[in-house]
Amino acid sequence: MVILNWNGKALLQQFLPSVVQHSPEAIIYVADNASIDDSVLFLRKNFPQVKIIQNKINGGFAKGYNDALQNLEEDIFVLLNSDIEVTEGWLQPLMQEMKQDTVAALQPKILNFRKKNYFEYAGAAGGYIDAMGYPYCRGRIFETLEEDYGQYDDTKEIFWATGACMMIRKNAFFEAGGFDEDYFAHQEEIDLCWRLHNSGLKVKAVGASKVYHLGGGTLNVMHPRKTFLNFRNSLFTVLKNAPKDKVFLIIFLRLLLDGLAGIKFLIELKPSHSAAIVRAHFQFYRHAVKMWKKRKPSPKKTKYYNNISVVFAYYLQGRKEFKSV
Repeated sequence: MVILNWNGKALLQQFLPSVVQHSPEAIIYVADNASIDDSVLFLRKNFPQVKIIQNKINGGFAKGYNDALQNLEEDIFVLLNSDIEVTEGWLQPLMQEMKQDTVAALQPKILNFRKKNYFEYAGAAGGYIDAMGYPYCRGRIFETLEEDYGQYDDTKEIFWATGACMMIRKNAFFEAGGFDEDYFAHQEEIDLCWRLHNSGLKVKAVGASKVYHLGGGTLNVMHPRKTFLNFRNSLFTVLKNAPKDKVFLIIFLRLLLDGLAGIKFLIELKPSHSAAIVRAHFQFYRHAVKMWKKRKPSPKKTKYYNNISVVFAYYLQGRKEFKSV
């Protein structure tokens, strides 16, 4: 199990005790991304049983994990955000499901640490994408979070598992190429899971396992920087992985829909987010050729799990819950 840390002493102090207490099956590592606080000193003093990996630079989520995982010997990794509280017995259902050879990655049910009967934004009960490449989840569509009343307690094949809490096979991770370091952070797990699907492997959500995610521990969900990364990286993911006969139509439609999102932010008096979308598109077009060269032939066609426009369903038809889209 690897927890990525960057200047997160307070989060480690708050959440690491639950991980140590409820994860007796795991060897726990903290991969420090060149923090300038005293996170490492704190760990050495208070958690001597936790192994420390010190990355040389802060390369973000993607490079941070790529660097941290490359020298580990374990066959199965658990990637865990530093702001997650785990629960008793949370690992067993995941480990049981991982016994299936075709399963490459899993996630538990992700609930909101602040409001524990609701799902959390980053992954909820398993991720999907719509026909335009917009991500959404069982339990979360855009900013609407569903209450958890056991509706997603099943084990279900999904499109992407959240990087906030992901169990993944070592060989699947590296054979797929790991995380794309050009993303820096946000949505790199969607890109990775799409590549896993293209290799004929499965990704699942396991509702019998649950954790609580604080969210925004490093970057608040409504920070313009996060808006920039989400919009840019979503376009990267589409260009790299969408079917060749559809990809340019999707990118064109995304230009229009993302423009509408920018107008929406202006109406809401959030011009910094509108500017972030514009910057995201300029960055995307600047790096489009580089991303196109990363495309790999797919031995099978990857289906969209819900071949609709979640934007249309959510904003024009008012369908706010997963079961209604």
